Amino acid sequence: MVILDDYLEIAKEHFSHIPPSQLSITTFSDALPAFNHPQTSQSSRKAIIDRLKPFTVISSMRERTPFPADLLQELPNLKLLLATGTQFESFDLAAAKRLGISVVAAPGRGRTDGKGPTRPKLDIKKGGSHPTTQHAWALILALARNVAADDAALKADKGRWQSQLARGLTGTTLGVVGLGRLGAAVARIGSLAWGMRVICWSENLTQEKANQKAEEVGLPAYGGNPLDSKAPTFTAVSKNELFKTADVVSLHYVLSERSRGIVGAEELAQMKGSALLVNTSRGPLINSEALYTALCSGSIRGAALDVFDIEPLPADSLWRSNKWGTDGRSNLIITPHMGYVEDGIMHTWYEETAENLERWLKGDELLHILT
Repeated sequence: MVILDDYLEIAKEHFSHIPPSQLSITTFSDALPAFNHPQTSQSSRKAIIDRLKPFTVISSMRERTPFPADLLQELPNLKLLLATGTQFESFDLAAAKRLGISVVAAPGRGRTDGKGPTRPKLDIKKGGSHPTTQHAWALILALARNVAADDAALKADKGRWQSQLARGLTGTTLGVVGLGRLGAAVARIGSLAWGMRVICWSENLTQEKANQKAEEVGLPAYGGNPLDSKAPTFTAVSKNELFKTADVVSLHYVLSERSRGIVGAEELAQMKGSALLVNTSRGPLINSEALYTALCSGSIRGAALDVFDIEPLPADSLWRSNKWGTDGRSNLIITPHMGYVEDGIMHTWYEETAENLERWLKGDELLHILT
């Protein structure tokens, strides 16, 4: 068995009880290139195949390593693919089924036998939220309050003090692109904490659906905005209106071929010069070249990115620069896809993975079956 993408080397303890005589376990703490990415060379694809071919069981972490059909069919020894999370767009499940590979998930609810850590289950109406919701707001606040820029300046130059005025959020407009579970949770906090006017857009969003989302997170369909007691709490608007009027734009859209590049040069040009853009969803939702051009010209106040086209972010990436926020450039905060990398959920996923592995070794029925 191989455990992939264990960047922080936390998986080992969850499998230490399995005797080596039953199963030999290898851990890769480095990252494999995305097999099907256009920038991945043929030689790199061969190296991926050679590295994974010996293993009967593969434990993956979210979508860090994609498993398209072209890769799966080159892994004749693979019998069990242990996945984590709830999004599997980068796994070709039909190909896995055709090839006789069992694929199971770790949904984050904890082991069914009661062993291992348990995560608190809080109703979102009473304050419960996904780790990505917390990270989205950490990025919004860090960007608005100049946290990262001031921290870096104070450490780099002992003579520096304040770098620029903070951007207040009270009474401003939050634009949520994608009003699903996470988008609605982010919108709820903006409305309750800062009295923000919430506007939202997605391809098929109606005002009726927006009202339902508000009620699902414990807010009234109307009257939740303290600036306008008669307006919807979450107002469905056109895409153009959202980008033109929002002070903060936060992306929570599912990545697909239709949504790839959904934020491009046109949308960025529509944004206010004082606006902030935050992406904790998927990197390819934004046209990276258009965003780089916009930020270099300082056309918006700043952006915060937790996700990128290629992850981990290459060492020579243009985003890796300490020049942001200087000489007319926009502010930029980048984090290494930390939206879900929280102690509770990560350890819970590995405990669920260990439980399924134990069942597979015993020949018992697997849990959370995808194929």
